[in-house]
Amino acid sequence: MDVRFLGLLDYAKAWDLQRDLVKQRKQGLIPDTLLLLEHPPVYTRGISSKTPQPPNLPHPAYLIERGGDWTYHGPGQLVGYPIVDLGKLGLKVRDYLRLLEEILIESMKIFGLKGETVKGLTGVWCQSKKVASLGIAVKNGISYHGFSLNVCCDLKTFSAIYPCKLEPESLSTLQELIKKTVSTAELQEAVAKVFLKKLIS
Repeated sequence: MDVRFLGLLDYAKAWDLQRDLVKQRKQGLIPDTLLLLEHPPVYTRGISSKTPQPPNLPHPAYLIERGGDWTYHGPGQLVGYPIVDLGKLGLKVRDYLRLLEEILIESMKIFGLKGETVKGLTGVWCQSKKVASLGIAVKNGISYHGFSLNVCCDLKTFSAIYPCKLEPESLSTLQELIKKTVSTAELQEAVAKVFLKKLIS
């Protein structure tokens, strides 16, 4: 698997890159690839969502082909876009989503945090607060889009939407939970290592 650390990258550019990598993966030109990055402030809505766009959003908004509802991406949030051939891994979509949750839960342990899932919902919670969201798309058997983990982002920006139909107050960041300054750089290496371990096993 190829892991790419892309730093702060415009959402539209990352979206174009994902779609290009999906084509390359399907043609066998590249291995499974994990993109780890941050975005400038942006809102996105899954294509199946029926929730209308809130008025006067302070940042750009995109309707995209992943599952899920409205969410926010911004600096201080670690975003992961795995471009993986689910068939070759022997994974169905539901199993893959559970695997992504496991990867994030294990990665959070480096901060001494115990992540957990909530029955009937997708994502990761910690101390009754949601800290990670998932939303994927699959094209020709290749999965893309992925997950976002709130490391040290500004949660006020979520207040313009109901992220994944949840009250904004139900969200938190890893930094807020451990009451210590942390950065996405501290976590991305851990996520990459756990991701590689889980997929190889």
